Amino acid sequence: MCEQGKVYLVGAGPGDPELLTLKALRLIERADVVVYDRLVAEGVLELVPEGVSRINVGKASGHHSLAQPEINELLVRLARGKRCVVRLKGGDPFVFGRGSEEALYLRRHGIPFEVVPGITAATACSAYAGVPLTHRGVSRGVRLVTGHFQEGQVLDLDWRSLADPQSTLVVYMGLSNLQLIARQLIQAGLPADTPALAVQDGTLPQQRRVFACLRELPQRVARAGMAAPLLLIIGRTVALADQLDWYLADDDTREYGHVAAQRGLSA
Repeated sequence: MCEQGKVYLVGAGPGDPELLTLKALRLIERADVVVYDRLVAEGVLELVPEGVSRINVGKASGHHSLAQPEINELLVRLARGKRCVVRLKGGDPFVFGRGSEEALYLRRHGIPFEVVPGITAATACSAYAGVPLTHRGVSRGVRLVTGHFQEGQVLDLDWRSLADPQSTLVVYMGLSNLQLIARQLIQAGLPADTPALAVQDGTLPQQRRVFACLRELPQRVARAGMAAPLLLIIGRTVALADQLDWYLADDDTREYGHVAAQRGLSA
């Protein structure tokens, strides 16, 4: 136990346990209790030593083991018991992980905390798909957005700003609104034949990917029966996967052919 309770908000990465940081692993091995989300991979949880309490507070759309306010209070209560609390979050705590909400709550209640960054899905899933997020002469920037607002809220993004053919767009949690996302981006001016990719369970052995042009992506994803967690990558650099693919390439579904060659996107 800690002399003084402390909470470590730790990024568990995208799934592959070998993508954990050394600091994350060290904290997991010395934790008194581990509080983890639904998206923390089983391979990461297997690193928790025997005898250490594990508390599942996972949230899925429409179903919460614990509501966020309850999770916040749980962390405070555990830390006040002078425990070293490792709060494991899929990806990075500060990238669509609500880590900042928990950190603010801890600060308001006088609980010491530390944030340990993790590899977020955008960089990991793109790398494991052979897709660079930036490439000289092809993509000058990256935009990370959520494809799902709180329950009951309409997805209202700045579509005109996002429809930039010289940037790569990464959409987290976009499965339920995929048809809307594609339609709005095309209406805002992004070419309908822009290369796009959907990744399910990125970096894990069961990873699945569907490549298609933006116009066809919703239908291809539905046809493939893909499920959450799903990440969308939209932009011209997706075409470079034809040349840069290296992970489970034979198991994937390609729908746009040799777009890289057609567009002159040589690596």
